[in-house]
Amino acid sequence: MIINDSLHRLLLDNLTTATLLLNGELRLEYMNPAAEMLLAVSGQRSHGQFINELFTESAEALNALHIAVAQAHPFNKRETVLTTLNGQPLTVDYAVTPVLNQGETLLLLEIHPRDRLLRITKEEAQLSKQETTKMLVRGLAHEIKNPLGGIRGAAQLLARELPEESLRDYTNVIIEEADRLRNLVDRMLGSNKLPTLSLTNIHEVLERVSSLIEAESQGSIVLVRDYDPSIPDVLIDREQMIQAVLNIVRNAMQALAYSTEQHPGRITLRTRTMRQFTIGHTRHRLVAKIEIIDNGPGIPPELQETIFYPMVSGRADGTGLGLAITQNIISQHQGLIECESYPGHTVFSVFLPLEQGVAPS
Repeated sequence: MIINDSLHRLLLDNLTTATLLLNGELRLEYMNPAAEMLLAVSGQRSHGQFINELFTESAEALNALHIAVAQAHPFNKRETVLTTLNGQPLTVDYAVTPVLNQGETLLLLEIHPRDRLLRITKEEAQLSKQETTKMLVRGLAHEIKNPLGGIRGAAQLLARELPEESLRDYTNVIIEEADRLRNLVDRMLGSNKLPTLSLTNIHEVLERVSSLIEAESQGSIVLVRDYDPSIPDVLIDREQMIQAVLNIVRNAMQALAYSTEQHPGRITLRTRTMRQFTIGHTRHRLVAKIEIIDNGPGIPPELQETIFYPMVSGRADGTGLGLAITQNIISQHQGLIECESYPGHTVFSVFLPLEQGVAPS
């Protein structure tokens, strides 16, 4: 082993920067734990492997590493994409530094992931907006519900004093509309009930949603299941998670309302696992990824940044509450929901932690 000084090894092992050491033939001599987590490989098992057996980039990048060895020439790359062994793309910056050791030129690679930082920044902004919106809605709900109670009570008292039964139709309208507005405000606020967590097979949740959608669509939409049966049980509130997924799938079904025989509507439910995934400031060793994909017209670009806000909807008859409720449920499960959309392809991705022990990001 080239790195044999215990202090140097201790320092490298505790760096949060992913660090690799390659020999002159671009084979792995050392990889610190941060690199193991980033690339989802074992440093011990990967010892001696060629760089392309750890991750791939491009032929030009590989040639640049050979030149760095031959000419002892350091270089940096910004926002390049590496593909790991499990096919996951990583957007990273990395620095290559030639190191002379006993007449041999080694390469020190320091890899700084960018997608994780960008995701954390985006999540923080999204959560901040969500909290601001919740505070606004709570304040508005308080101001609305108080006078609504007075209006409803006054209408009931007035109904008792009316001389003719037919006149009560008017007070009934006041009472019914007051109740409707109160229910709308309650839905905007969302449930205050904490999740009742239990270990649940996520595919049971998806199958329940599928059966409901198949009944509602009456065969007009093709449902495709693409499951990873190896996913372990998830600690979730089953009923709440059914509601969260159902809201997304129903939106997809409504977006496919105008599909034709030539262009049939299709919804795909896909499950996968992802390793070393960051949600907020917490890096999880393993998460379940649920994707709801449809081939509809897509979400208008001007709505994509606000679709999780209450009362934001792309449909004239929509309430704009479904996705807001879904995001609240996913957040209560320490999960994350993301959306990517363009014409012909919309995907909502839900990430749920699969383990209790987590590491700070």
